[in-house]
Amino acid sequence: MRHIEASQQKVYDMLSNLQNIERVRNRIPEDKVQGLEFDRDSVSLEAPMVGRVAMQIVDREEPKTIKFEATQSPVPLNFWIQLLPEGEEACKMKLTIKAELNMFIRAMVQKPLQEGIEKMADVLQAIDYTAISPTEIPPTDGTETLEQEL
Repeated sequence: MRHIEASQQKVYDMLSNLQNIERVRNRIPEDKVQGLEFDRDSVSLEAPMVGRVAMQIVDREEPKTIKFEATQSPVPLNFWIQLLPEGEEACKMKLTIKAELNMFIRAMVQKPLQEGIEKMADVLQAIDYTAISPTEIPPTDGTETLEQEL
């Protein structure tokens, strides 16, 4: 769990629209990530020793959860950002990754996955959510997002 000095809603508003990545692009180490592309609902990048990875938002539960699914990855994986309120002007953030791995692959990728999620948590925690106002997310047409289990 990471502590963030911003309200749960402010953090959710920022992270639930991936176009806001542009506002923190300069904090992402260039030697770790190349070819970063994103739109409102998806993000893709080239990661050394991994290749192209693309993630899509598959569910949003305002203001507490954003769920992602890999659309391109060496291994099937899902990723969650969970936000819990800590009073009115702070929250806790938990990042969770779930990957379906056999024993051989797990031994090879467990440490890089853990390091990657820790670096992502560092970047997300370092954002000054109170200084930037997130891009408005247009209202949906009322249809529900389908979430798949891997």
